Amino acid sequence: METDEEDVSRIVPFQLQFDKPVASQIKIAEWNPEKDLLAMVTEDSKILLHRFNWQRLWTISPGRCITSLCWRPDGKAIAVGLQDGTISLHDVENGKLLRSMKSHTVAVVCLNWEDDGGGEISDDKFHTSKYEDRTSRFFPPPPRAPRAPGLVPGETGFMDESENLSQELSNSSHQRFNILCSADKDGIINFSIFGIFPIGKIDIHDFSVTFPLEKEHVDCKLLNASICKVALSKDLCHVTVLCSGELQVPRHDLHGFHCLTLDTSIFFKRRNELHQVAQQASNIEDLTEVIRASLSVMSKQWSDAMHTFHDKFDSLSNLIHDHGLDSTPQEEFLSLLGGARTSPAVHQFLLTSLGEAGLKRIMKLVCGAGKDLQVIVLEHLQPAAEMIGFRLGELRGLSKWRSRYKSVGLDESLIDNATEKAGILLIQVERFMRVLASSVQQFSNFFNWLHKCVKMLTSEPSDQHQILAFNCELVILFLKYLYDQDPVKRLLESTEIDHSIEVDLETMERVQELAHFGGFTDLDYLRRTLAKEFQQMESCFKEAFQMPFTTISKKILCQNLLPLFPVESLPKSALSTVPTSISFYKEQQSFVDYVSFRLPNEPSSDLANCIVVTRCLMHDLEAVLLCVPDGYQCVDLSLYKECQLVLLLNGPSSVSESSEKACMMIVQADDLPFVSIPTSTTSTPWKLQQLKDSIVYLQMDSLKVRGIPHSVIAPLAVSASRGVACVFAARKRALVYILDEDEDEISDAE
Repeated sequence: METDEEDVSRIVPFQLQFDKPVASQIKIAEWNPEKDLLAMVTEDSKILLHRFNWQRLWTISPGRCITSLCWRPDGKAIAVGLQDGTISLHDVENGKLLRSMKSHTVAVVCLNWEDDGGGEISDDKFHTSKYEDRTSRFFPPPPRAPRAPGLVPGETGFMDESENLSQELSNSSHQRFNILCSADKDGIINFSIFGIFPIGKIDIHDFSVTFPLEKEHVDCKLLNASICKVALSKDLCHVTVLCSGELQVPRHDLHGFHCLTLDTSIFFKRRNELHQVAQQASNIEDLTEVIRASLSVMSKQWSDAMHTFHDKFDSLSNLIHDHGLDSTPQEEFLSLLGGARTSPAVHQFLLTSLGEAGLKRIMKLVCGAGKDLQVIVLEHLQPAAEMIGFRLGELRGLSKWRSRYKSVGLDESLIDNATEKAGILLIQVERFMRVLASSVQQFSNFFNWLHKCVKMLTSEPSDQHQILAFNCELVILFLKYLYDQDPVKRLLESTEIDHSIEVDLETMERVQELAHFGGFTDLDYLRRTLAKEFQQMESCFKEAFQMPFTTISKKILCQNLLPLFPVESLPKSALSTVPTSISFYKEQQSFVDYVSFRLPNEPSSDLANCIVVTRCLMHDLEAVLLCVPDGYQCVDLSLYKECQLVLLLNGPSSVSESSEKACMMIVQADDLPFVSIPTSTTSTPWKLQQLKDSIVYLQMDSLKVRGIPHSVIAPLAVSASRGVACVFAARKRALVYILDEDEDEISDAE
């Protein structure tokens, strides 16, 4: 028998490109599918992005534990799953946050992002069709969310004027149709188009399937399952789920590894319709955020200005009380306006408490706030509302094509309701602008009158070029309606309390007449504030967009559920760390899915130190068992291009210090002697037990192997498009290898 040292001596080397130290141990690593960029997650939950030459581009820290990572298919964005169930999307150029979504309630353990492969979108009659977003024909670029004045970018959730990163996600008409698949530790799998529009959700515990057991068909269901790996096929037609847990069947408790295949062909069959719905809906959601931010900034700016106004003018009430008077500030100002003698309280307030400088400061603050609000409405809020109306009109037209769009959940009545609310919001915006303009005019007129009064009380000659004209009637209206009331704030205020606006009977009768001829059904919109109208519109959007989510979720069905391997004694935490890999390769005209994983070291099992490679799980299961050479232990594995399986192995502990302590091995998967295991005629539930008599023993001298002079730990990151592997040694070192022997050089990513 050959010794371990003799095995190691025949190792065929790959090209070692880099051997670099890392500051903190890496726990997740993924190569960019389009560029020579490696994203890594450290034990302290930092994300590092390196070029192939190990130049670091950026480092970010989400502040929460990172549990999963994957790239968008075009390599321009990266999805990060967090311990609290949040999925955040980051820009590849600078790591900045594009979008954050609370997609799950528990840790996101797996992410997979696939596109449609770039094929043309065809309808059921094979007529090719291409979606075009027409919004840019009629509108300028969409408005950005305003940023509160006086704050630097990053201090609030409002976007800086120089940034518009999130819109790149929604402007997806130029993108291939793609879907982000995410799974959490409780067995919930979510699907979102372009990574931002939720389109489906399933719980693997809800599926019940029938399969043969002991010459009879029994129903089975997963219990307490934990997802290890999820992968969406390249054609988007099915999802492969590798999980561990209990399979409940009559008279049996099957605890172990199981493979679940889900039918997601609705994504492929209706990808054109889903593309259009997701395109419009995601842009509407972005524009809704612009309106929300606009209302928030406007409310804060106006409230700050009014707080300063009332804080200063409330001192007049105290002065009136101190002088023993029982009048109100409005009555004192009216007396001054009518030419009566100025009371000591008003005289002291105007000359001492307020003064000319204080008056000018408050006038500039209030009138400036009014002008700022007008700018926000004209440049942000109103354009966003108009574009929402147009996009809803597009969806409304699509919803009338029931034969194609009802199947994806586009409900005509819900879209009609949302369209009406969007139109009414524009009416509320116009009303707000009139109220705002009137209020600012009356404030300005009131301040101009006070300015003249201050000049008169100080016996200074009034310069007509310095003191603007005022209208006495407007001063009276201001004192009666605006001095201690705030109609602007009332329209902007967003509270749970329903503050209805009073509308006279004649106006309501006129609205009813208009509704009869205009085709709208909402008769109470004049009683609502702008903020309340926005809340109602947003609620209608959520209801309308929930229908596609619910409809598609119901059409994701269980295609097959296969018990693979029994595991009785290992804890659940140990199963979650078992190396697994799922990939799809195009063979002839279809995609074949390969699932590989290391068998858990179950003491009671006679299959020790083995790796499972399975394929074609949709029908009959084909699988092969690979036995790792004695003394070696599989640390991680990854399916590589051209159906190759890359194994990362730790070597025997008995080798000398100068010998290789680990190795990386490449196995040609499609050349392996797969054994067909029919799913319809079996007497045992465990499929892999039938392979124990046909194990393939891996030989170190007959495979492409690279020795590594360190003990290694997961992860193994393989770039299938570049022929590069990155492995991590236990001594906090990153080893980068070129897997293709005929490839001497890989250019740096630009």
